Amino acid sequence: MLSDYARYRLYEILPGVSIWATLLVAIVLSFVKPLWMIYAVIVFDVYWVLRVLNFSFYLIIAWLRFRVVAQTNWSDKLQSCPGAETKRHLIFLPVYKEEWSVVKSTIESIRTACYNPAAFVLVIAGEERAREHYDLLFSQVKTAFGASFFDIIGACHPMNLPDEIPGKGSNIHFAEKQMKKYVDQHRWDEREIIATIFDSDTICHPEYFRYLTYIFCTHPNPLQSSFQPIALYNNNIWESPAILRIMSFGTTFWMLTALARQDMLVTFSSHSMSWKTLVDVGFHDKRIVSEDSRIFYQSLLHFNGQYEVTPLYIPVSMDTVRDDSWWQSVRNLYNQQRRWAWGVEHIPYLLWEFRQKGKQMPFRKKFKWVFVEWEGKWSWCIVAVLLTLLSQLPLRVAPESIRQSALFLNTPHLLQILMTVAMLGLLLSALLSFPLLPKRPDSHPRQKYIMMLLQWILLPFSLIVASSIPAIDAVTHLMFGKYLGFNVSQKKRKVTP
Repeated sequence: MLSDYARYRLYEILPGVSIWATLLVAIVLSFVKPLWMIYAVIVFDVYWVLRVLNFSFYLIIAWLRFRVVAQTNWSDKLQSCPGAETKRHLIFLPVYKEEWSVVKSTIESIRTACYNPAAFVLVIAGEERAREHYDLLFSQVKTAFGASFFDIIGACHPMNLPDEIPGKGSNIHFAEKQMKKYVDQHRWDEREIIATIFDSDTICHPEYFRYLTYIFCTHPNPLQSSFQPIALYNNNIWESPAILRIMSFGTTFWMLTALARQDMLVTFSSHSMSWKTLVDVGFHDKRIVSEDSRIFYQSLLHFNGQYEVTPLYIPVSMDTVRDDSWWQSVRNLYNQQRRWAWGVEHIPYLLWEFRQKGKQMPFRKKFKWVFVEWEGKWSWCIVAVLLTLLSQLPLRVAPESIRQSALFLNTPHLLQILMTVAMLGLLLSALLSFPLLPKRPDSHPRQKYIMMLLQWILLPFSLIVASSIPAIDAVTHLMFGKYLGFNVSQKKRKVTP
C-alpha cells in the first residue's frame, strides 16, 4: 500500500514518463521498425493538420468577437445595467523590483479605465526582501495617484513565512488576507466585490472595467465563474527580438482560441473573479508557481465541478521578457516558458484532489480536466520535436528494402502536402499579428513591418528552442522531484506604452 507521499510522487512522475516514453519509442521504432514509424508519422501529421484547422476556425471566431467588443460603447451599456452601481473593485498589483516607469504606466491605465473612482481600491503588494525599493515605490504611487481611487493600500509580504514559496502566489495570498480584514472593517458585501489580479506591467484597455462589470452583472451565476481577458505581450514589442515577438503572438493566439472554445478555458496571468469566491476557496495558493491557473482548479473543486471561466474579448497588454542583450532576452524567454510549463504541477494536484473528492464530481468532468492538462503539456513538449525532427528520422535510417516501397517513396510528398495545409494556420497568425501591433515608434523605420512578416519563418526553430525544450525541462524537473521556484521575468522597455 502506497503512502500518501509515495502516491503523490507517483502522480508527479507520470507526466514526465509519458513524454520521455513517447520520445524514446519514436527513436527506437525509427531504427527497429521504420515502416511502423512512417505510418505513425503520417497519422500524427494528419491529426495535427486537423488540429491546425480547428485552431484556425476558433481563432477567426475569437477575432470576430474581439472586433465586436472593441466597437461597443460599454459606458452606455453599463449605465442601463441593473446592479452595476453597487459593484466595487479590488485591484491587486504585485510588485518586486520593477522600475517606477513600468508601475506608473500600469496604474495610469487603471485610472483611465476607472468608470467610478469611488468604487475602486488599488492594492500594491510588495516584498519585504526588497523593502527599501517597495517603500519608495509605494510612496511614489501614493503621491501620484492618491486622489485617483477610493483608497490605495500597501501590503508588504514578510520573508520566510511557513508553508509557502517566495513568489507571486505567496505575495498575492498575503495581500488578499490583509484585504479580507479591510473589507470586513468596511462591512462591504463580499458578493458585490470583483477582485482583479494584474501583473506589474499590465496595461489594461480603457473599457476593461466597464466591460468586466457588465459581464459580471449579466452573468447568470458570477460567483461560479472567473473572467479572462486576452493577454497581449506588445508593450515593448517593437524593441524585442524576433524570437520574443513570435512566442508572444503565439501565446496571444493560443489564448484567443481558448476563449472561443471556453469549455477548456483556464485562468491565465491577469484575470478577475468574485471576491466572495476568492475568500471561500482560501485565496491564491501560496505554495506553488502557477497560482494564476491553480485558482481556477481550487474553485472547480470548491463547487464540485460547477465552475467556469467566462471569456472577456478585451485585451490587457504586458511586456515581453526583453533585456538589453539578445542573448539575455532569449534566456529570459526560456525561463519564462519553463515557468509556464511548470503548470504540469496541476496534473498530480488534480489526480490527488479528484481521488479525495470521490463521487462529489462526475467522472467525465474529472477525466476531462486531467486530460486537458496532461494532453496540453504532452503536446507542448512533443509536437514541435515530432513534426520537425523525428518525422525525418525513419526516412533517413530506413534500410534499402523499405526505401523501394511505394509508401516510402510517396511519404515525403504526402508530408509536404500536409505541412502546406498546416501552413494556413501560420499564415493566418502572421496576418492577424499586424492589427495587434501598437503604433510604430518614430525610432523604427517603416521597413520593419517587412521584418514583422518574415519573422514567422523562424517559427519551427522557435517552437523547439524556446517552447518544447523548456517545457521538457520543466516536466523532467517535476519527474525527478527537483522543484522549481518562482523566477521573476526581467522585462525592460525603451519607451513607455
